[in-house]
Amino acid sequence: MSARILRITGASAVWSPGLASSEPTTLECVDGRIAASPTGALPADARIDTAQFDTARVDTLDAEGGVITPGLVNAHHHLLQSAFRTLPGTRGVEMSVWLGRMREAYVAARVDPDLVGLAARVALAESLLCGVTTVADHHLTWPPGVDSVQIAGAAFAAARDVGARLVFVRGTAGCDPDAAASSVAAIHSTHLPGARRGVTDDGMRQLAVGPSGIHADGPATFGALGEIARTLGLRRRTQANEQVDVARAAEQYGRRPLDLLDEWGWLAPDVTLAHLCDITDSEVALVAAGGVTVTHAPACDLPMGWGVAPVARLLDRGVRVGLGTSGGGSNDAGHLLADARLAMQVAPLAGRPLDALEALTMATAGGADGLGRPELGRLTPGSAADLVVWDVSGVADAGVADPVGGLLWANPGRRPRHVVVGGVVVVRDFELVNTEEQALAADLREQCARRRIGR
Repeated sequence: MSARILRITGASAVWSPGLASSEPTTLECVDGRIAASPTGALPADARIDTAQFDTARVDTLDAEGGVITPGLVNAHHHLLQSAFRTLPGTRGVEMSVWLGRMREAYVAARVDPDLVGLAARVALAESLLCGVTTVADHHLTWPPGVDSVQIAGAAFAAARDVGARLVFVRGTAGCDPDAAASSVAAIHSTHLPGARRGVTDDGMRQLAVGPSGIHADGPATFGALGEIARTLGLRRRTQANEQVDVARAAEQYGRRPLDLLDEWGWLAPDVTLAHLCDITDSEVALVAAGGVTVTHAPACDLPMGWGVAPVARLLDRGVRVGLGTSGGGSNDAGHLLADARLAMQVAPLAGRPLDALEALTMATAGGADGLGRPELGRLTPGSAADLVVWDVSGVADAGVADPVGGLLWANPGRRPRHVVVGGVVVVRDFELVNTEEQALAADLREQCARRRIGR
């Protein structure tokens, strides 16, 4: 019997939703999983006896002066938009204007699998360098004549190359319903053969379905994607109650978006709703009753003036809430830790304050639960060995009484010292392991220049 063992030593604190240790600890991971123990954090005298294995490859990470957390889960991103950051005319505008300008930019850039792959590599590398180990990519751009299977394959290949987990959400934005459903089936059979519930055996790839929202898709699309999701056991995701969503639902149907989603069978435990900037108390109750999960994206919605979701009210009604950055077209960074701090800071504008641990739980277990992935976002025994070592030894953390809360309150823009995905080190000593950061940046810059993106 052989094993792959990773030992993380010397951390000053370990935090996971519902678990905490402030004693010097050693975490041990075996074959990509957190080793069994009462707390998930093993004291130094309880290390796994490698003699039980015929062969064992043991790697060690020094976490002295660091805090260990689960890998962050970015539950709502648009990876392609990393090639379209800070476009002129896309900041501080009404959402209907923003959508039109982004659409024009995609057409002018001639989006294809090459651009999708390069943007995804950059965005996923950025994610790892921000402590994010799992990203849900809601992909909505499907140019005529471009093979959707190749587009999905380019995103999956990017995730493989950098070492991140990817949930590819086959989205729609006015697509033909039957063609979209057929595309989902083709992506599944090509890139996830034999997958159960849309997740590969190694957990590195997942497929979900996701209409853009009431503002772009009607009941036929929600019905077709709902049916293929049931057939293949996939999660469902959509965006709801943004500015344009509320306006379009009123104009076209004389209704509120959540009323329509309820009627169309899209308020259910396998559904995640992103944004929810404009939601009433009765709609909070409706979401809670449906068992729906929610993704909060404050660093997209707030700077654009699109609103702020009442996160505390949702949490207090028992709704599981995750956190997402959304894409580079509205949030020019993929730094989920910084966005968790923003979520905590602005929560009193829409209800009671959030504390740091609530925000960190949103950025870890909350997002994982919305993906139907209870093995992610936690450091409990048997969970996937996705973890981050945050350095807290510098001046920004000096004088901090609570080093876990300080991850948000003090220097939220920090880079992690180490990042581990499935027991494999993908960031070591602040640098990517599988690829070279500057080369990735240069490749995307060259593509953007060639396609005249932003010019």
